[in-house]
Amino acid sequence: MPDWLEISLRTLLSLIVLFLLTKLLGKRQVSQLSFFEYITGITIGSLAAYISLDLEANWYLGIVSLAVWVLASLGIEFLQLKSKSARNWIDSKATVLIKDGKILEDNMKKERLTTDELLEQLRKRSVFKTADVEFANMEPSGDINVLLKKEHQPLTPAHLGIKVGPEQEPQAVIMDGNIMDEPLATLGLSRQWLQTELEKTGVTVENVYLGQVDSYGQLYVDLYDDQLQVPEPQQKASLLAVLKKCEADLEMFALTTKDQQAKNMYGQCSKQLEKMIQDVKPSLIR
Repeated sequence: MPDWLEISLRTLLSLIVLFLLTKLLGKRQVSQLSFFEYITGITIGSLAAYISLDLEANWYLGIVSLAVWVLASLGIEFLQLKSKSARNWIDSKATVLIKDGKILEDNMKKERLTTDELLEQLRKRSVFKTADVEFANMEPSGDINVLLKKEHQPLTPAHLGIKVGPEQEPQAVIMDGNIMDEPLATLGLSRQWLQTELEKTGVTVENVYLGQVDSYGQLYVDLYDDQLQVPEPQQKASLLAVLKKCEADLEMFALTTKDQQAKNMYGQCSKQLEKMIQDVKPSLIR
């Protein structure tokens, strides 16, 4: 067999074996690397290159070595799942770099992290002042996670005591100009509904690159032609305007009527409607 053909076949075999073994190791191996996983990744890559190019050695020995490394990695992962002490020893613990706005210099030296590197990581998380940080931890993976002080955190409905309904995942109902029936069925919608919504925006299915329906039943489309502007759905804005008009009408009726009983009834209904508008307004102005 010619050398070039043997190398080609070995490379193809190495690729297939490496792919299967990496799938066996799972997503963690490619998403975040511990010290041991880092070493494993380098070694497995070197062994795959050995299998591909070393024509003087038995190729199957490289596959045996690959299998041993993968099994050792799996054993380490199972050990980490069972033992907290093993996780701490293999992956190490998170290190606090900032506490209550104060940089912990000893921990910075321990992780061999410079001030410039710390500030760079903070800026990536839109934090520009260390004094605004409650905690900043360096995780075993090397990432730095930041918790801002309460006064510097973004305002949420929970801070205002407002309860909001659960947000469902938007469903892609059109993709590459084709209607996706399964997401439509998940939302309890039909093709007829989708065609009606598309007619309101003046586009056809064939012109839509991506169409999504949110948890409030509103359709958002992205067209192939980026020069065309699609109007934003106005159903929620229209509903809010109608509710406010009804509230204003009730207040007007309460002011203009001379019947005291009717005045009280209109006034009470107006206050109830006002409260309802305040409750649903966060959802209608999204």
